[in-house]
Amino acid sequence: MDLSSRKMGAFFVIDGTDGSGKATQTKRLVERLRLEGYDVETISFPQYGQKSCGAVEKYLAGDYGHSTDVNAHAASILFAVDRFDASFQIRDWLEAGKIVVSDRYVGSNMAHHGQKIRDQEMRHAYFAWNDHLEHTIFGIPRPTLNLVLSVPVDVAIKLAAQGATEKTKVAGDIHESDKTHIEASINTYREITKLFPSFHHIDCAPDGTLRSIEDIHQELWQIILPSIGTPIPLLTQQTATHV
Repeated sequence: MDLSSRKMGAFFVIDGTDGSGKATQTKRLVERLRLEGYDVETISFPQYGQKSCGAVEKYLAGDYGHSTDVNAHAASILFAVDRFDASFQIRDWLEAGKIVVSDRYVGSNMAHHGQKIRDQEMRHAYFAWNDHLEHTIFGIPRPTLNLVLSVPVDVAIKLAAQGATEKTKVAGDIHESDKTHIEASINTYREITKLFPSFHHIDCAPDGTLRSIEDIHQELWQIILPSIGTPIPLLTQQTATHV
């Protein structure tokens, strides 16, 4: 096969508020894609346990103080460095024609740290700054689509508390244990989905009651479907890498 004819992969991000089911929906989407015959890779941020995530873990553990003690720009750089470390692997996957699904990405920076900035004009300037930092200065791949899961703050706190220990491996995550932070980040995520066309808002509990995992998955699937095309048989892809 002519390598020049191989199609670049697609990059989907499952993002959203704490406790919104990002890990669950990432796993379900990856399972569905593989079942349908797509070559898929998955990654999660932050990369807990990796050297690139050391400062992030200390920040989330409160070693640098409360989240409000670290300004949005400084905190964002810590998380951006972790994504820069992973960007080389992500780019290789995409250039190999694979579909990449990430649990959290740049949108998390924009929401969790952007909510620290109360002035709307300054917050929007921060969004632009962060986009430039990650995609231009660090040159990390830009996602095809960002799917932002949203739940009410009370639901988010309950579910975040249930899953925090095994997910983050950070005791007392200063974001997930702060109701004010969670509520503000929910609103900031909504703002981002209105400002950036590649971000799609997914209401996971429109009446205060969580939709089923499968119902949410079906909505995500319909959104990404136009972007993924027909899967290339894995055997064909493997042959192409040896041409």
